[in-house]
Amino acid sequence: MEYVAARLIAQRGRVRVVTTPARTQGDVSPRLRIDRIGARVLQELVELVVTGALAADDFLPPEQALCDEFGVSRTVIRECIKRMQEKGLVLVAQGRGTQVRAFSEWNVLDPLVFEALVRHDKSLGVLDEVSVVRAALEGVMAGEVAHAASEEEVDRLHTHLEEMRRAGILDEAAFQEADLQFHLEVMALSNNQIAATIARSLYVRARQSSRWNGNVNDDHLALTVTEHERVYEAIRSGEVEAARIAMEEHILGSWRRRRLTDGARHLDP
Repeated sequence: MEYVAARLIAQRGRVRVVTTPARTQGDVSPRLRIDRIGARVLQELVELVVTGALAADDFLPPEQALCDEFGVSRTVIRECIKRMQEKGLVLVAQGRGTQVRAFSEWNVLDPLVFEALVRHDKSLGVLDEVSVVRAALEGVMAGEVAHAASEEEVDRLHTHLEEMRRAGILDEAAFQEADLQFHLEVMALSNNQIAATIARSLYVRARQSSRWNGNVNDDHLALTVTEHERVYEAIRSGEVEAARIAMEEHILGSWRRRRLTDGARHLDP
């Protein structure tokens, strides 16, 4: 029985999958070996799933076909399949093979999965969803901080706000770092560990994508400071609902301002 092996090809920024016959003993042109072989093979297999080249309920090619295609040992392939299973991307069924799972089963907070989702998302819908989820979670946490924060804890927030003001438009890197620390401080002060863990993962990983930064100008930075001031003042005054609303409006508003123009799916009122 002749098997085929899936092969990921990047061409002009577009990803497609082709199938090639499994190599026979007479073949003398195995795939070139690559640096950090296991990591590279894992990345390509993850992308096959994330891009939909291998859809939910599809089966990965047999183990030997993958070995032939990637030019690696069974040990490497088995370790990659194990890692994919840990990420929720596939299910290894004894006697049936390795089957792709539905998106709802994926661990989208896994760094490799998340990075692939963002990189191949032409509509920016993934980052839209990240902003919506962040706004909801951080809004709740800001309200919790407004309800229970001590004067000393509020002062820590003020320190990050002052760092943003000092950095201003002259030092964007320092500005972005102070911005990050303000949000992380709110998460920490909320004592809502589950919400903080999810929001922190989404925020930190999204910031690693150049598409997250989008369009930023001096007016945007100034408005960002104003929005943080509203969040801070609501927290300092103990206004729970105002703090929640201010944080939600800031996160969604900031993303709308810098978002590139290709197709919003989740940001309409």
